[in-house]
Amino acid sequence: MSLNAHLDTLKKKHSDIGEEIEQAQRAPGVDGLQVATMKKQKMRLKEEINRLSN
Repeated sequence: MSLNAHLDTLKKKHSDIGEEIEQAQRAPGVDGLQVATMKKQKMRLKEEINRLSN
């Protein structure tokens, strides 16, 4: 897989997790720990994207 394709995949995952977080936060009775875990995943993806972009 080329670097650009890998970056595109990471960006897609980052976007998808962002949407999942928004949906989870709107849902009643959402598990706060699950949302926090998703936010950490999103942050790790963003860090990886930034690392590979520079």
